[in-house]
Amino acid sequence: MLGSTYGTFTSDPRRARAVACGNLPAATVHGRAATPGDLDVSGRPLYADAPDLDRFFRPETVAVIGASDAEGRPHTGITRKLVDWAGRVGARLYPVHPTRPAVFGIPCARSVADLPGPVDVAVVLVRDPLPVVEELAEAKARFAVVFASGFAETGAAGAAAQARLAAAVSRSGLRLLGPNTNLNAFEEFREDLQGPAIALITQSGHQGRPLFTLQELGIRLSHWAPTGNEADLETADFVSYFAEQPDVGAIAAYVEGLKDGRAFLLAADRAARRGVPVVAVKVGRTETGARTAASHTGKLTGADTVVDAAMRQFGVIRVDGLDELQDTAALLARARPPRADGVAVYSISGGTGAHFADLATAAGLSLPTLAEPKQTELHQWIPHYLNVSNPIDNGGHPVGDWRGRKIIDAILADPAIGVLICPITGPFPPMSDRLAEDLVAAAEETDKLICVVWGSPVGTEEAYRSTLLGSSRVATFRTFANCVTAVRAYVDHHRFTTAYRSPFDEAPRTASPSSRKAEALMRPGQLLSEHAGKQLLRAYGIRVPREQLVTSAAGAVRAAGQVGYPVVMKASGARIAHKTELGLVRIGLTSASQVRDAYRDLTDIARYEDIDLDGVLVCQMVERGVEMVVGVSQDPLFGPTVTVGLGGVLVEVLHDTSVRVPPFGEDQARAMLDELRGRALLDGVRGAPPSDLDALVEVVLRVQRMALELEGQLAELDINPLMVLGRGQGAVALDALARCG
Repeated sequence: MLGSTYGTFTSDPRRARAVACGNLPAATVHGRAATPGDLDVSGRPLYADAPDLDRFFRPETVAVIGASDAEGRPHTGITRKLVDWAGRVGARLYPVHPTRPAVFGIPCARSVADLPGPVDVAVVLVRDPLPVVEELAEAKARFAVVFASGFAETGAAGAAAQARLAAAVSRSGLRLLGPNTNLNAFEEFREDLQGPAIALITQSGHQGRPLFTLQELGIRLSHWAPTGNEADLETADFVSYFAEQPDVGAIAAYVEGLKDGRAFLLAADRAARRGVPVVAVKVGRTETGARTAASHTGKLTGADTVVDAAMRQFGVIRVDGLDELQDTAALLARARPPRADGVAVYSISGGTGAHFADLATAAGLSLPTLAEPKQTELHQWIPHYLNVSNPIDNGGHPVGDWRGRKIIDAILADPAIGVLICPITGPFPPMSDRLAEDLVAAAEETDKLICVVWGSPVGTEEAYRSTLLGSSRVATFRTFANCVTAVRAYVDHHRFTTAYRSPFDEAPRTASPSSRKAEALMRPGQLLSEHAGKQLLRAYGIRVPREQLVTSAAGAVRAAGQVGYPVVMKASGARIAHKTELGLVRIGLTSASQVRDAYRDLTDIARYEDIDLDGVLVCQMVERGVEMVVGVSQDPLFGPTVTVGLGGVLVEVLHDTSVRVPPFGEDQARAMLDELRGRALLDGVRGAPPSDLDALVEVVLRVQRMALELEGQLAELDINPLMVLGRGQGAVALDALARCG
């Protein structure tokens, strides 16, 4: 039954008619007109092609417009860099300059029109790139990189200039990187490193430098896409492309703002389907960070709670620091899938083990207690007075001889252990040298993950520089925190991708019969009354109390008799958002006289407060349960979002909510409940029965369907409270506020 409102459909006649009549823009899927099967019921794309960027990263021909070799000129160093890069990738380079016959000994073309042949990549170094971009489009160039700044990051005038640049590109087959970008795509990558690589995406070129230098630690990088202002090519394009590359083990991204929320989710979905981890720093957690990002890249950073939820929903691993980004991406790129979720902490010090165990457990990692036979086995080599239950404390001396390897192998042989972490707070040669050698040797013979934290602030020790960093099988960290973050991401990523089912495959493509009933209730730009809001819920099969709308005291008495005592009476009008605060609710009325008096009181208060009423609701009294809130709001990047949380009159105080971006299925609806701090209330506390979770999840899915089908018509929905009754008894929407778009 659950998710029955979320089936697969094949077309959307409403959207098609709206597009044909010119009421809605025709959607596109990466430049081509979208067919009805490509769109969900809200008119958003369900599929996006991965762009073909092979010739961008491995071109045969490169043009440099504005090339220079004059001493002291700013573009001279850039031109020299591009000449060297073209030589490394085997591309022919064409300098373009209106007056110079040659640059660095290479003959110059006077203009784009004078180039001797087609160009794969054109690097535009001139201050006003628009005329050049138009010429490149006319010449059928494949890619252009616009280095210049002074566009959307500078304000309205710059944004207009960037829009003109984007329009020139959209009219052609040319794809553009930038403007306001660096030329990091043309760095020199090490070719001597083996294994899966990290592909890097950064909106700020400088922020990618720490990850680029990972190559000096033996970690391979394959690509670097500095996207800048993203007038055309955006982060989502590169995520989609990198997810398809067989040598990419992980994608690392520094994101200041998302250009298109749905495009980003489709790209993340592509990576999730293929099991490719995406690790991202996303700027904008604070208001200050969001303002700075906007001034830098000129894009919306997005409400951070929505961005965070959307990333989590599609498996993007969000971290805060560049150090976390590099350590987490490096681990995920190279580590094999876990054989088990259990983590064993192995150290030479009880204090070190206890400290690390605290951090790991607080982060949600599982440190299972080793079985008694395993502990007995370990005590063959470790003194009996030391704890080996997990964390495992060897006391120090066993690591310096043959016993050290025996202990490591015994831990790895435990079927409950998938990860072995050895925190070494500082070097203590020669024992620490032997320990490092044993860990590396064991890593070569196991398919389980071995992590080492080398805590020495010096970092010049032979055991660290040569032994540990020389191994592609051991994941080496410098801090406890980064190790915990990376291992948690590793476990979560593989758990997520193992169970992942793309929500885009099941997203509704056709409007349900419910939408026709709902559309008749919509009043553009207006707030619906509670009565009309509940009719909207009824249209989507969401249970509401028995109730009647009345306009007289006598009618209220008749309604109460039909609804059944006791009753609740509430003023109903489009302008009433907080009835309780205004005294416009009466609860537990048990007689006709109480109903008459309540009707007069409610209408008198409304008259005094100058509130227009469409009547008074006489409602069924619903038994107590857990008060929840389920709602819809609009995000400028992602469109409609669905929220669930603890409800009632304290909803704005508790702020205990979880949010998702449609489309999502039952698994994500249940995950929303697990994210609530007050989740235990739904399981029953202090003698209360467990709540009907299935009914609550069904309401969330039906509200999601409503949000998609009424896109552009429903600006906001607030069901509060949704009374969730005991198991098997359902959920009842006691109040509803709906604002039309």
